[in-house]
Amino acid sequence: MLRVAVVGSGPSGVYTAQALLNQSLVPEVRVHVLDRLPTPYGLVRYGVAPDHEKIKSLQNSLRAVLEDERVTFVGHVQIGGADGVPPARLAELYHAVVYCVGAAADRPLAVPGEELPGSCSATRFVSWYSAHPDSAPDDFALRARSAVVIGVGNVAVDVARILARGADELRATDVPRAALGALAGSRVREVHIVGRRGPSQARFTTKELRELGALPGARILVDPAELARDPAYAAPDGLPLPAVVRRNLEVLRGWAVRGGPGPSGAVYGPSEAAYGASGVAYGASGAVSDGGRRIRLRFFLRPVELLERGGRVAGVRFARTVPDGAGGVQDTGTYEDIEAQLVLRAVGYRGVELPGLPFDPVRGTVPHAAGRVLRDGVPSPGEYVAGWIKRGPTGVIGSNRSCAKETVASLIEDAPLLARRPAADDPLAVLRAWGQRPVEWDGWLSIERAEEALGRSLGRGPVKIPDWSGLLAAARGEER
Repeated sequence: MLRVAVVGSGPSGVYTAQALLNQSLVPEVRVHVLDRLPTPYGLVRYGVAPDHEKIKSLQNSLRAVLEDERVTFVGHVQIGGADGVPPARLAELYHAVVYCVGAAADRPLAVPGEELPGSCSATRFVSWYSAHPDSAPDDFALRARSAVVIGVGNVAVDVARILARGADELRATDVPRAALGALAGSRVREVHIVGRRGPSQARFTTKELRELGALPGARILVDPAELARDPAYAAPDGLPLPAVVRRNLEVLRGWAVRGGPGPSGAVYGPSEAAYGASGVAYGASGAVSDGGRRIRLRFFLRPVELLERGGRVAGVRFARTVPDGAGGVQDTGTYEDIEAQLVLRAVGYRGVELPGLPFDPVRGTVPHAAGRVLRDGVPSPGEYVAGWIKRGPTGVIGSNRSCAKETVASLIEDAPLLARRPAADDPLAVLRAWGQRPVEWDGWLSIERAEEALGRSLGRGPVKIPDWSGLLAAARGEER
C-alpha cells in the first residue's frame, strides 16, 4: 500500500487526490488530505465571491473525492512554522508528500502611502466577506464614499461588485453577519477599477465583466478616450485577437456608447497640487449626486502614491501612461488624483515560503521538475508540489487538474522506490502525539450543521462561522 499525504485541501490538493485514485498502476493507495484550517475546499470556500453560486457549487465535486473511502480529510494540522510539523518529520509518516499550499501572499504596490489606514489588499477584503478565520473583524465599507480598486483581473472585478451590491442581494448568500451588516451600512457610492495598461491587456473574463453591468442600481462608466488609446480597440475586425479580448472590448465599447462621456481626463503636472480647498484629493471622478452607485473602469493609469488626510488614505495619485509599442506602457509625465477613502490592491498573488522546503523567492514557487521537488537541483525522493506553489498564480480553477495529473504521473513513476521507504501505520496517531489536534471529516460535517443552524436562526441559508474558536467548537459539537 502506498501512503500519500497531500498538504492543502483546495482544488489543487483535491485534484491531486483524485488523480491518485484514478491511476491504475498502483492498485492500493491511501491519501490523507491535510489542511491548516478545520474546513476543506481552500479558495473555493474562502476565495470565490459569495454571489458566484455556480462556481461555489464546485464544492460538491471536491466533496465526492474527500468522501471516498480511500481518502481521509485531516484538518487543523499545521505543517511548518514554530507550532507546526516540519516537512522532514512529515516525510517520516508517508511514502510521499505532495504540497498544494497555493500562493497566500498578495503583491504590494510598492508606492508611498501604501500602509495608510484605509489601504489594504483585496485578499484581505475577500477574506473578510468570506469569513476566513484569519481575517480580523473590520468595517471596510462603513466610512468610505469612494473606493479605488487597483488591478483589472477577476479579483478586482469581484471586490468592486461586492462593494456595489446591495446588502439585500447578499442576504441569500453565506456572507457572515458582521460583514453583511457593514455592507448594509456602506456609504460607498463610487467604485473605480483602475489598470496601468489598456483594456486589451486586462485579465478579467467577459462573464465577470458583464456581471458588473447587471448590478441593479449601479451605473457603469467608461471613458471612450481611454479605450481609444489601446491599439487593439480600434483594430479592424480581421486583426487576430484572442476571443476573450475581442468580447471584452465589445462589452466596454457598448458601455462607452450607452454611458456617454466618462471621466473628464483631467491631468496634473508633476508640481501641481490636485487638492480642493478642503484638502481632500479630488480627481476626474466628480461627485455622486444620486442615490445609486457608479462603477468607473479606468485604463492607462499607474499608481505612484497614496494620498493622506487626517492620518488615513484620501486618494490615489496616478501617472498617465500610453502604449510603448512593445506590449508595455510608458509614463507621459502627467498625473491624475482620484479621491478614495478605501483603496484595495488586486495586482496578483505570491507564494509564501514553507520552512523546510526549498523556495525560489523571485518566482515565489518551490523549484521542481514535473512536480518533483528539487533540492540543490536534484529531485528530493518523496517530495512533490502541485498548484500555484508549483507553477505560480496563473490559470483558472480548472488549470489545477492538469497540473495535478502531471505531478501524480511523476509520483506514480517513482512509486517502486517510494514503496520501499518507511511509513507510519497510523499517521494521525503520530500527529496527535506531536501536539496536533486534527479535525476529521465528521468534525467538518459538524461545522456544516452548525452553519446551517446559524443561518436558520437568522432567517437565512447557511451562514459561515468566521472565527477559529467558533469553528473548533462546532467541530467538537459544542453549542455557542
